[in-house]
Amino acid sequence: MSAPTARPLLVSGDPNLLDDLLRLAAAAGVEADVASECAGVGARWAHAALVVVGVDAADALATAALPRRRGVVVVGQDLADASVWQQAVALGADRVVGLPEAQEWLVDRFARTLEAHGGQGRMVSVIGGRGGAGASTLSAALSLTAAGLGWATLLVDADPLGGGIHLVLGGEAVSGLRWPDLVTTRGRLSATALHDALPRVDGLPVLSWDRGGDLGLPAEALAAVLDAGMRGSRLTVVDLPRHPGDATVAAVVRSDIVLLVVPAEVRAAAAAARVALGVAPHTRDLRVVVRGPAPSGLPADAVADSLGLPLAGMLRAEPGLPAALDRGEPPARRRRGPLADFCRRFLSEAFALPAAA
Repeated sequence: MSAPTARPLLVSGDPNLLDDLLRLAAAAGVEADVASECAGVGARWAHAALVVVGVDAADALATAALPRRRGVVVVGQDLADASVWQQAVALGADRVVGLPEAQEWLVDRFARTLEAHGGQGRMVSVIGGRGGAGASTLSAALSLTAAGLGWATLLVDADPLGGGIHLVLGGEAVSGLRWPDLVTTRGRLSATALHDALPRVDGLPVLSWDRGGDLGLPAEALAAVLDAGMRGSRLTVVDLPRHPGDATVAAVVRSDIVLLVVPAEVRAAAAAARVALGVAPHTRDLRVVVRGPAPSGLPADAVADSLGLPLAGMLRAEPGLPAALDRGEPPARRRRGPLADFCRRFLSEAFALPAAA
C-alpha cells in the first residue's frame, strides 16, 4: 500500500454537509478530495490520509466490501438513528461525530494530516493487573526496544502515583519538560515542539512526573499529548494507572493494543479481572502478559483463560533485573534476556517491527 497523501477524502452526496466539511478543512489549511458518490471512491479509499464519510453514504460504503483501514470518521448532523452506529461498525470507522458539536475536533483531525511523518503513528498502552505487576518496566522496555530498532518512539507516563517512569530508565537527572509543565494543555499541541522539549534517555523522549505535589492529570491534557505523540512518532507507549478515570479512558480509546500485565498468581488474576472490567469496554484489543512463573506454577494460558482474554505472551523471571533497575540501568537496554526477547517478539508480531536489530 502506498503511503497516505496529505489530502483527506470526503465522501457524501449531501451538499450542505460537504460545504460544512470543506469549510472545516479550509480552516485547518487542508485541501480535501471529494467523492459525491461511492462509485467515485476507488483507490482513494486506501491512500487518503483521512476518510470522512457522511451518514448519507455510510450504508453504501459499508456494503461495498472496501478493505479495512484506519482513519475513517462518520459524520452527520443527526445521530439519533441507531442505524448510523451500526453502519459505522460495519464500515470499521474509528469514530462517529456530529455537527456542529464536533467542529473543533474535525478541524484538529484535518490538521493532523499536514503533520504526517509517513502516516498516523501506532500506540500501545500497558496497565498492571495489580500493584507491582511490572507495567512500568514493560512500558520502558518496549519503548527502548522500539527505539533501538529504529522507530521514532515516545514514552508517556500517565500514572501520577507511579513514582515516575524516568526512574525506571535511570533518567532522573535529565532536563526537560515533565507533566506539571503540561497539565494545562488543551487542544492541538505541536508534535515537533513536544518532542524537542522532552527529556531523552538513550535517545528516547520521555514524558514523566517530577517529585512535586501536583498529581492531577486532566484527560484533555493527556489526549493532546497522545495525539501529538502519534503525529510525531511511529510508536507511542503509555504506562497507565490501574485506577479508572477519564485520562485512562482517553489513552485506552486511542490505543491499538492494551497490554494487561498479570503475575502468575491466583490473587493477581482476581485483581486483574477488576482492572479488565474497566478497560475492556474502551478498546478492541486487550491482551494479557503473564509474568512468572509463580511458586504455585499457575500456567500463563490458565491466567488468560480465567480473564477471558487472549495471551500476548509470558514474561519469564529475569535474574538480576530488580537489582539493575535499582542501579538505574534501563530495562532491555542490552537487548538480551526474557524481557528483551518478549519486546522484540511482540513488536514484530503486533506492529511489523523487525524481529532483530
